[in-house]
Amino acid sequence: MPEVTRDAQPTPETMIDHEALELDRILREEAITPLFQPIVDAGCQGIFGYEALARGPSDSALHSPLTLFDTARHTGRLVELDLLCRRLAIEAFAALDLPGRLFLNVMPTSLLEDDFREGLTRAFLDGVGLSPERVVIELTEHLPIHDYALMRQAVDHYRRMGFQVALDDLGAGYSSLRHWAELRPDFVKVDRHFVQDIDRDPGKCQFLNSLLEVSRSLGCRVIAEGIETAGEQRCLWGMNCALMQGYYFARPARDPLRRLAGPAPTPRAVTGSFGTRAAMLCRHLPPVARGTPVPEVVARFRHEPNLRCLAVLDDDQRPVGVVRQHEFLSLFANPFSHSLHARRPIDALMDRRMLVAEETMPLEALSRHITGSTQGRQDDFVIVDAEGRYRGLGQVLDLLREITALQVRSARQANPLTGLPGNEVINDTLAARLAAGEPFVAVYADLDSFKAYNDVYGYACGDQVILALGRMLQESAGEDGFVGHVGGDDFMLVLAPGDARERCEAILERFACFIPAFYSEAHRRAGGFDGRDRHDRACFVPLMTLSLAYCPIAGGAGLAAMDVANRLAELKRQAKRQAGNSLFIDRRR
Repeated sequence: MPEVTRDAQPTPETMIDHEALELDRILREEAITPLFQPIVDAGCQGIFGYEALARGPSDSALHSPLTLFDTARHTGRLVELDLLCRRLAIEAFAALDLPGRLFLNVMPTSLLEDDFREGLTRAFLDGVGLSPERVVIELTEHLPIHDYALMRQAVDHYRRMGFQVALDDLGAGYSSLRHWAELRPDFVKVDRHFVQDIDRDPGKCQFLNSLLEVSRSLGCRVIAEGIETAGEQRCLWGMNCALMQGYYFARPARDPLRRLAGPAPTPRAVTGSFGTRAAMLCRHLPPVARGTPVPEVVARFRHEPNLRCLAVLDDDQRPVGVVRQHEFLSLFANPFSHSLHARRPIDALMDRRMLVAEETMPLEALSRHITGSTQGRQDDFVIVDAEGRYRGLGQVLDLLREITALQVRSARQANPLTGLPGNEVINDTLAARLAAGEPFVAVYADLDSFKAYNDVYGYACGDQVILALGRMLQESAGEDGFVGHVGGDDFMLVLAPGDARERCEAILERFACFIPAFYSEAHRRAGGFDGRDRHDRACFVPLMTLSLAYCPIAGGAGLAAMDVANRLAELKRQAKRQAGNSLFIDRRR
């Protein structure tokens, strides 16, 4: 009987050998495809950035990133694969000219490998002309970290070069909360488990609300991952979680669309963010027409006992007066009042003294307008459109509640040294100005030679310089301007375009006058002191100067807050190349 042969079954060892050979081919041929998935900023309804994802060849056993990176780890080629994916993602991001930040996935263990070389990511960026300020190093890990001191050293290395840091999959994996506490990232990405069906799970809502509170106290921003339904998106938006990512908006793609795949978020009735307008307080209560008989208005109030106030309109739908329930119905306490007023129109009894606010009026301005007014009782006010036509009524109680929320948020987000608004409020302010469609000027202010001053005079003196600069910028910006403290010696101003340049020139003049007072007499006479540069080389350090990057924004420019920030980062570098106190103006149109 002839011998029957059977096909040899693959063993784990032969499978590993095959995958190692396949990985070798992929690395040799650079057969990695970068994909990009947008991260949405619901606050300004635009793209905040893109996460770069890597895929192996579609017909390969290593197509999946999990299999691909596991094989690289087992074969000792993790650093090689990690750096290849970074370089290809950076090159593709620049070639596609994608807006916003680039989120680069990095395995923390690769930073600790013996063959890891510092400075390569920065070299990749320099090769395509991309600024480190636009890149976020996203730490993703599925193995425990044992040496946190070394990991903090690696993270600090990236931060010194201008990168920001994100922590992926918060709430999943190994000790992710400890990662957060130890590494203090700029962003945390919440694991999709806590986002799935959050609109139907009160426990998940409570968990995420707690994370948002902690993140605000740490100056960190939360990104919700894995959003797949409109209900999840609306729930997160209602919780003031503005940064979102998921299939609901767009799937990862080689050439992603720059528009959101899902519908834009619906604005909340109460946002609690800077830039809010009177329209958000509007209660759309049906008015009464001028000439309406008094008995009809009486019946209206008695039929709707919770109705506090009614607006009276003319034929062009413009308010001419208001009728307040308590005062109006008190007229009919006398039994003879009905017969006295039965045939009179409401015009005869309405109160012509009323507070009127245009719907686009900022809440801060509305508060000043109401508290400084002597027109009528200060409990209800009429809201109109730009043409003065009736939109609805607002209540002072709602205004006070919203102003309080603004103040609480401002205090929470304020820089602890200067008390000026921090980064989140700065972004909100830019987004609100852009949404309004009116021209403005964004200015970035940065001190030159500040670090060297700190090294010689100490942090206490350095803090006094920052405080003095912050106060001077506030005074120079005026009541109609905005000043925020980005951090350290960096500030952001938002100015009206009419006299913005004159204000900036005045700032430089004032700075040149007061900064010598922070130096010793010997250093003032010498114009500086002997110190060390950023590379720890001996050099002469001149007195501090101020660089202003000036970016005019046209009305209806169609930009997002991130676009303005990116422009300013580029302009700041140009301004700092100029000697002395400098104003660098963006003249592009």
